[in-house]
Amino acid sequence: MAGLNGSQAAYNNWSQGGASSVSGTGSSVFTLLNRKGERGYGFRVNLKYGQSYNNGQGIRKTDDVLSIRNRVTKSFKDEKKLAVYVSTWFQTQFDEGYNYNAGVGESDSLISDFLSPAYITESMGLAYTPDDFFTMEVGIGLKQTIIKNGDLSVNYGLNPGEHFVSEGGVSTGLNYKKEIFTNIYYTASFETFTNLLNGLKKTDIYWYNELHGEINKVVSATFQFELRYDNDFSSQFQMKEVLSAGVSLKIF
Repeated sequence: MAGLNGSQAAYNNWSQGGASSVSGTGSSVFTLLNRKGERGYGFRVNLKYGQSYNNGQGIRKTDDVLSIRNRVTKSFKDEKKLAVYVSTWFQTQFDEGYNYNAGVGESDSLISDFLSPAYITESMGLAYTPDDFFTMEVGIGLKQTIIKNGDLSVNYGLNPGEHFVSEGGVSTGLNYKKEIFTNIYYTASFETFTNLLNGLKKTDIYWYNELHGEINKVVSATFQFELRYDNDFSSQFQMKEVLSAGVSLKIF
């Protein structure tokens, strides 16, 4: 599925005030699911990129996602709801990211870039699927952090100038997707990675929520809410919220 969302606002001598702006976001999601007997395979690519122009602030990035997943499962003969799984997950972004919350007299600071960071997570373990819309996983995992730009290494738990670090630990995952009302779909995933050498307090947490409503075959609206915790980057939770409407096209 491919989509394009945008918004525009213009003000001229408007008593309530306001800043003229134009924004747009392009997205593409490709999912391949195949199951034959006790074996299953899933492949998913999620691409998003958005920018906005605000009068007085210039062009700023609003969304940036490059995510690729592979997942293979083998269910048990006597218990179809229980399976062994092996998965890989690659995450990074396309473009530079800046901290725009600079103080007076300070310039915006570069905090991320393409492959800075990039994460590769491999895991294997047991998956429990009591229903078609819900899956629960727990297993052992490896996580590699790649920082192409060595100047950004310290932002993500590496020493200055380092470009790569690998960790081992325990991974868990909860995945949910269901049509909750007519043409309204709710998708959620909750994933963790714990490096046992660092303790539970430094567990990485990814919690993603999406409500997607199809107004008709072309027009749709989406609300996304994402919460992250990565102690290497910050001791506080990271939050992203996006509300968008636009056109979407189902290619397959």
